[in-house]
Amino acid sequence: MMRPARLAVGVVSAGRVGSVVGAALARAGHTVVAASGLSNASVRRAEQLLPDVPLLPPDEVARRADLVLLALPDDALAGMVRGLVATGSLRPGQIVVHTSGSHGIDVLTPAAEAGALPLALHPVMTFTGRAEDLDRLTACSVGVTATEGDEAAWNVGEALTVEMGAEPVRVPDEARALYHAALAHGANHLMTLVADCAELLREAGIGQPERLVAPLLSAALDNVLRHGDRALTGPVARGDLGTVRKHLAVLAERGPDIAPSYRALAKRTLARGDAAGLLDPSAAAELTELLSDPADPADPAEGQQNQ
Repeated sequence: MMRPARLAVGVVSAGRVGSVVGAALARAGHTVVAASGLSNASVRRAEQLLPDVPLLPPDEVARRADLVLLALPDDALAGMVRGLVATGSLRPGQIVVHTSGSHGIDVLTPAAEAGALPLALHPVMTFTGRAEDLDRLTACSVGVTATEGDEAAWNVGEALTVEMGAEPVRVPDEARALYHAALAHGANHLMTLVADCAELLREAGIGQPERLVAPLLSAALDNVLRHGDRALTGPVARGDLGTVRKHLAVLAERGPDIAPSYRALAKRTLARGDAAGLLDPSAAAELTELLSDPADPADPAEGQQNQ
């Protein structure tokens, strides 16, 4: 694998991701020569993770750098690239890297046309912007995307990733949208799901719900990663219609904002469990009927009266 020469790195900008990735590159032996950051939080992160690095406007950061690291929100990335090209801040021979998960290298086309080497390096982790992220980075993967057929560019992206202590995973440019949708669905929605779980437990009068569910959720995550759909448990996987009906009833009363997501995820759990052969066909059919109608009565007796 090609090892990049020691590079002058410019970080645009020193947010949660940029400050940590910049610090990881510095730890690998590169030199962070400048960073941009306007908010108080960015300034604090730079002071902690990029000490003695001057904070400059983005165009000045890019002019000083051999490797320009664009750690920006997805929607701001294209405009920044165009702006840097328009101001003559990029030059042939530079490496221009972005950390967006959803974008491939198309967003860097203006930089490539200016002679820069475009790369997408997306760390597959959540960032707090604190020093502990550096250790987490060494245990994660990085989605690497380079120009199709340019093996040298792919090697540079992989070498930079390995230098930071992470594991490179090649993601074709055309797969970036689906790749990022999968990761967001798993990580972001998991956070929402866990927060909803804790909220319902507090509504039930349970103190310190996070301590209660931590072992359960950790075991569930470990089981599904090891065993896939065969690890499914709970009332849907058992075909326990009465319990699911009770859940829908209490959520309609005590957690109406959460009830629709419970129903949607129960339907998806049912589909996966049924496809894996975990459910009795008759139980699967009854659950499908129950979960398909949001107006389905929670009380079986009421349901009989309405038939």
